[in-house]
Amino acid sequence: MRRRLAAAVALLVGLATIVLGVVVAVDHFPRGLGLLVCVVIAAAAAWYGVLRRGTARVVGLTVAGLALAGALAFLIAGGGVLAVLVVVAGLLATLAAARASYASHVDLPSAPAPKRAVLFYNPLSGGGKAERFALAEEARKRGIEPIELKRGDDLEVLVRRAVESGADGLAMAGGDGSQAVVAAIAAELSLPYACVPAGTRNHFALDLGVDRDDVVGALDAFVDGGERLVDLAEVNGRVFVNNVSLGLYAEAVQRTGYRAAKIRTILDTVPDVLGTGGSEFDMRWSGPGGNEHSGGAAVLVSNNKYRLGRAVGSGTRPRIDDGLLGITVIGKPSGDGEAGGALQRPWREWSATSFEVDADRPLPAGVDGEALVFDAPLRFRIRPGVLRVRIAPQHPGSSPSARAPEGLRAALAELVRIALGRESASSPRTRP
Repeated sequence: MRRRLAAAVALLVGLATIVLGVVVAVDHFPRGLGLLVCVVIAAAAAWYGVLRRGTARVVGLTVAGLALAGALAFLIAGGGVLAVLVVVAGLLATLAAARASYASHVDLPSAPAPKRAVLFYNPLSGGGKAERFALAEEARKRGIEPIELKRGDDLEVLVRRAVESGADGLAMAGGDGSQAVVAAIAAELSLPYACVPAGTRNHFALDLGVDRDDVVGALDAFVDGGERLVDLAEVNGRVFVNNVSLGLYAEAVQRTGYRAAKIRTILDTVPDVLGTGGSEFDMRWSGPGGNEHSGGAAVLVSNNKYRLGRAVGSGTRPRIDDGLLGITVIGKPSGDGEAGGALQRPWREWSATSFEVDADRPLPAGVDGEALVFDAPLRFRIRPGVLRVRIAPQHPGSSPSARAPEGLRAALAELVRIALGRESASSPRTRP
């Protein structure tokens, strides 16, 4: 009911704001025309930002703020300050209501709590989140045994040793590389797994529907949490939970000094990657139509497809149980004849159950943010529904982009459906 009300408010207030903006534009012509243009830009940029996260959200909302400042300047110059304040207030109210209408809380099936759950935690991850939130103590309060990952420890050995001792539930508090190790073993043994967002970015937790701001609450997944099945992906037998990058980024992360000066290192890598003899001409792969290609500045293979929007890397994965790899090639490869000529965009994306990249040398790769090198060819495949993920009942249970449509027209149509109680069949079910 709250979501329907929020959608109705977004539609009504948004329409009223547009009408008022047009009236003000006519009354204060030609300054009003500039005002109208600024308001339209602000609305489009703010909508783009509110439906995304990270850098894309910051850019979208920044552009919206600048456009609103321009609108205010037009009105101050020609009078009508009160009117513009009303327009701005209406725009902000519309965005807030729209965001509330897209918020979802998936009703996951309940699952019995493990009898002996174990939490593995890296005390150094995320700037020391485990210690800051007293994760070990909080785990013990919930009947979960905490095991600290110390310098020099082999995480896989620790996990398997715990399973041999009777552990029947595995949780990891650390970065996505560590999450992949524990998740792979949990999937192999069909044990429930919980992702505790104690890393730096916690991309996997975000797309699973874990609240990244509630580190301690994620432990409740093994108390009274629900369960969902999600996919894992692998490259040459190594499991990854997010993505594998080849090309520019992968070459950069291999270099000394990358973590101390990331942008400068990437810029220094560009001539080597895109120039003669760089990996631009080393990678060979087949596109969605089966045609063979070589090159591309970067290749990104992900565990399910990312929503890229209008800028690469701007979105999250709407689903993580689609049973398909997401494949993105950035830059124009040679032999690109599948689209009837040159690429219309600086990247091409498609989905598949498997993918292969060949080369005449070992290829550097960024695997869930970790710098590795693989012997060619690199063979990717999806493993559908192999991981039993537990999610705390108070957490969303689905990706933030699971409900948000792509594009303004689709977003407006979905708002109308929500307001009428006729949501699209692809929308996740929500708790009452």
